[in-house]
Amino acid sequence: MQIQDEGCCPELVHSAMAAFDQNSASSISALSSEPEIVESYEEQVPTASHALAEESIQADAENKGASQTEHDEIEVKNIGWNKEPHHVPQPVVGGMRNEELWVLIRRFNKQVFEVRSIEKAPLADLDMNIAEDNVFSPEKLRAQLERLYMTIAVSMICLWKHIARLRSWREAERTAVFLAVYSVAWLLDLLVPVEIAFLMCLVAYPPARAICFPPVPPAIVDSKTGGVQKPPSGVLASDSSLTGAPEKHEGEGVEQEAHSFVNSVASVIIGTSAGKHPQGDPHDDNTAPDPTNITSDVSAAKDSADGQDVSAKHDRTKKPVSNIVWTNVGPIMHMLSEVVDTWERFGNALSPTPPFPVERPRLTLAACLLPPLLLSFFVSSYMLLKGIAFGVGFLFFGDPIIQPALQFANRTYPRWQKFIELRNTILRGIPTNAQLAVTLLRIGERNKAPIPPPPTSDLPPPIRIDSEAADQVGNLGVTDAEARQALHPDLDHANEVKDDSQQRKPKRSHRIINLLKGTAKGGVETALTADKAKAAVGAAQARNRLGVVNKRTVDDPPSGPVCFPARCGGKKGHAYITATATSPALSWTPKHEDVSPAWTVAIEDIRQLKKVGGLGWKSKIVVGWATQREVVDGLVVRTKDGKEYHLTAVMVRDELFNRLIAMGHQMWEAC
Repeated sequence: MQIQDEGCCPELVHSAMAAFDQNSASSISALSSEPEIVESYEEQVPTASHALAEESIQADAENKGASQTEHDEIEVKNIGWNKEPHHVPQPVVGGMRNEELWVLIRRFNKQVFEVRSIEKAPLADLDMNIAEDNVFSPEKLRAQLERLYMTIAVSMICLWKHIARLRSWREAERTAVFLAVYSVAWLLDLLVPVEIAFLMCLVAYPPARAICFPPVPPAIVDSKTGGVQKPPSGVLASDSSLTGAPEKHEGEGVEQEAHSFVNSVASVIIGTSAGKHPQGDPHDDNTAPDPTNITSDVSAAKDSADGQDVSAKHDRTKKPVSNIVWTNVGPIMHMLSEVVDTWERFGNALSPTPPFPVERPRLTLAACLLPPLLLSFFVSSYMLLKGIAFGVGFLFFGDPIIQPALQFANRTYPRWQKFIELRNTILRGIPTNAQLAVTLLRIGERNKAPIPPPPTSDLPPPIRIDSEAADQVGNLGVTDAEARQALHPDLDHANEVKDDSQQRKPKRSHRIINLLKGTAKGGVETALTADKAKAAVGAAQARNRLGVVNKRTVDDPPSGPVCFPARCGGKKGHAYITATATSPALSWTPKHEDVSPAWTVAIEDIRQLKKVGGLGWKSKIVVGWATQREVVDGLVVRTKDGKEYHLTAVMVRDELFNRLIAMGHQMWEAC
C-alpha cells in the first residue's frame, strides 16, 4: 500500500482496514437472509452532482486537473496537502484556477455547519440544499449576512458604478453609442423590445458583457461622478473588493469586507440599544470603557442611569416581544438564505463552471426572455398599464376566489409550490456556490485524489498594487496623471495614526481593560488546569474541553488527507479515513503505535455530521480575548443506527468534514 501522507502510520491504516473488512464481512453474512435491507442501499439514487463527479474523471486529458488524473496509489494521492500554494499543481480541477477553487471551498467552510442525509432526491437533482427546518443560530445568521454582502450588495454597487460611468460621459464614445441606440429605439417606439434583446445578448454571449461594460476594479470608481478615485483602503491591492484592501489570497479582501460590514451593523444596533449619544456626553469621559463594546445589560444600565423603572416584573412587553422576535428570526434567516441561493444560481447560470454544462444554462435564460420580446411588439403601453391595474385590483379584492383556488391546488397537487420554484424550473440543475463546491470535492474523492484545502498563513497581507487591476484603469477614460494619482498608495494617514497612538499615553479605560484581560487570562489558565483534574476523575464535559486551546507548534506533523489529529473522550489520538477497505470508513485510534482502532464507522453509514465548538460561545469569546489563542473546534458523527461519535480538538476540522461528505453516495441537506 502506498500512503502519500507523511503524518500517518501505514500499519495503523492497514489494521483499521482489516478490522473494518472483518466487521463488514460479518455484517454481510448476518444480513444475507434479509435482502430487503440490501435493497435500501441499491435504491439510493445519486444526484446530478454525483454523476458529474464521475463523468469529469472520464473527460478528455486536456480538460483534466491534478485531482482528475489517473494515478497508481492504492489509498489516496497527496496532490498538495500541507504544501505551499506554489507547490500545488495547477490546475487542481480542470476548467478553473486554483485560486477560484479555494475561494469556493473557503466560503463553503464558513457557510455550512451541519448536514444530514436525505433518502429522496431533490426535485432539482442537486443535493446540499438548505433544509426547511433549518434551526436558527446567530452564527448562521452572520454567515448569511456575509454571503448577502459578498454576492448581492457588491454586485448591486458594481452595477450602480457602471451606470455612473455611463452617465459621466468620461467614456464619451461608449456613452454616445448607448445614447444613439436608446434615441432610435425611443423614436420608433421599440424601447422595450430593444432592451429585452440587449439583455438576451448579454445573457447568451458572454464577450458582449466586456465589450458593453469594460471591467474596472470597483474600488477605484467614484460612485457619484463615475470618474476615478483613491481606493478607500489607500491602495488598489484587489480587484473584486469595494475598498481595494490588500489580501493574502484571492477573494479574502471582499470576505474581510463582509466581516467588517456585519461587525459595523452589529455595533450600530448595540449602540442604539445602549442609547449612545456622544454629542451629549462630556468630552473628557474616558474613565469608563465604551458601552458598545460591553453588551451585557447595556440597555438596562442606560435606563437605570436615566431614572427609568426597569424592573422586569413591571415590564409586560419584554417577554412577548422577545418571543415574537426569536420566533420570526428563523424564517427571516431562511428567506435570506433562499434569496442569496437564487442570486448565486443566476450567477452560475451566466458564468458556468465545469463540470456543469456551460452553454445550456445561458441559452435557457435567453429563451425565457423570448416570449416577453415577442409580446412587446404587440402589447401597447396602455394595455400594459390596464393589465397591471387589473392585477392589483384582483389581488386586493379577489380573496373569495383566490383562497378556494389555493385550497383546491393544495388538495390536488400537494407540492405544487415546490414545482414552480425557480430552482426547480428555469434554474433546474444550476448549482449554488455550496453545491458547486461539494461537486468539486466529490471529483477528487472519486479519483482518490482529495482536493487540497485553501492555503492559510499568519502573515499580514502584502501591500502592493494589483497589476492586472491597474491595467484596467484605462477603461475609465481618465488621463495618465489622474490614473497615477489614484493608483499611488496612500499610507501616510495610517502611519500618522500609528505614530500618534505611540506618542499618547494609554487612556485610563485602556488600562482598566488591560487589567481585566490579565485577570481573565489567569482565570482561563486556572480553568484549563482544573479541567485536566476533572477529566482524570471522569467528568465528561471536562474531557471534551481538553486540548481545545491551540498550542500547536511548527514541529507538529502534517494533517490530512488520511490522518487527522483529534481527541475522543479527552484522549489524544488521530482520526483516519481509509478508502481501500470493502467500503470507505472513518476510524479513530488513541495512539500512533496502537494497531487496533477504538472504533470504525463506514462512510455510507454516516447519517449526520455536525460542526461543534470546542467551548461554549461565551467561554470561546473570553478565551480568545484574554489569551489571543485559537480555540480548536470539534465534529459530531451520527450513524444510521443512532450511534454518536464526538471528536474534539480536531486541528483541521473543516478538511475532515469536507472529505466525509464528499466520499459517500449520500444526498445531503444543510441544516
